[in-house]
Amino acid sequence: MWRAGGRARTPDGAPGDGLARWARGRAPWPVLTAALLVYLLSAGRMLGVRRTGMDNAVVVRAARTLLDGGSPYADKRFLYLPGAVFAALPQAPFADRTLTRAVPFVTAALVLAGVVLALRIFDVRADSRLAAAVTAGLALFLPFQAIVHLGNWTAASVVAFPAALLLALRGRWSAAGVVVGAAVALKPMLVPLLLLFVLARRWRALAWAVGLPALVSLAAALAMPRPQLFLTKTLPFLLHGQDDYAAPYDASWTAVLPRLGVPHHLAFVLGACAAVAVLGFARARWRTGGDEALRLVECGSLLMLAAFLVSRPSFVHYALVILPALVASVVVRGAAARQVWFWMPLVPQVAGVPWPELGGSRRHAFKDIVMFTGAAAVLALAVWRRRAAAAPKVTVSGAPYSLSSDPDPRNASETR
Repeated sequence: MWRAGGRARTPDGAPGDGLARWARGRAPWPVLTAALLVYLLSAGRMLGVRRTGMDNAVVVRAARTLLDGGSPYADKRFLYLPGAVFAALPQAPFADRTLTRAVPFVTAALVLAGVVLALRIFDVRADSRLAAAVTAGLALFLPFQAIVHLGNWTAASVVAFPAALLLALRGRWSAAGVVVGAAVALKPMLVPLLLLFVLARRWRALAWAVGLPALVSLAAALAMPRPQLFLTKTLPFLLHGQDDYAAPYDASWTAVLPRLGVPHHLAFVLGACAAVAVLGFARARWRTGGDEALRLVECGSLLMLAAFLVSRPSFVHYALVILPALVASVVVRGAAARQVWFWMPLVPQVAGVPWPELGGSRRHAFKDIVMFTGAAAVLALAVWRRRAAAAPKVTVSGAPYSLSSDPDPRNASETR
């Protein structure tokens, strides 16, 4: 073991790695400036797109309804936990026009903060070549353009996921639980990450991650009219995958497979089996060990992907929760992100590349399911190979033993 950035690292992240050394190196300032400019232009482009910030507008509308004395859950489009209503109150006084102009840039800033935190997990500088490449790449990435266009509150989880893993890596598991709990209180995106605390046997952190959103939601529910609508109206709406408006954008197996002719019940069974299998690989990844930063990122990503495969809905921008950390892991030897197959499912998500029959917004879920399934498959295969490589060898008094005959005679001293 050796020390890097004040924490223990395994030889897997050794600085002798040429790719890691190049990626960690400081990028020239013109390159950084160009990357940020492309990023900002991509976010600013959404100002001219119809219905920019529509998801954030739903939450703001719920906050204004609360101020007017109504129940936020009277609107079937408001699907967040009660705490989100109060978190949106600071936006309520602003005009819709102002919010429409500000939301794309605020959302882009949150995504960029998530990228910086993801890089810090692997001790990569914010002005590195890898940071510049990720920033410019996001500008051309459809999930980024989607989240900026919608102003979706998944952006909070894009920050919270790497922040929690970074805190856990530094031994601050309780703080990681608080971060996850705060994110869940806004939007229950990171609920699958609770299993990471179970795998690590960090019960106090798990208590924070569960207790904090429960207390916030209860307090917020008691402070609003007719909170029971969440249980009687909103929750059933969510469990049924929302409605026909959202269905074409849902990239879960349970939504896409029926569009390909698979019966709904069979699609659910297949999706559930895939999710259980991915959870099994997440457990195996945790037990495999290795570089601690890589273990946290890959295990956490597998847990999230298991939910993306089966839960309804699973939208394209959910990928931004895990992809920055996975891409940052490329500086570690043995990372799944170093395989070319990791990048292949992401190619259809490059903006501006036409795909026959899949160019329309109501058909891109077919590309999205390839991204989620492909990422899960590559991570699972990496776990399988890592476990096979780490299989213990049978030894006789410390010397490797082969089941085949040994052509070289052994010294008697070697078998004592």
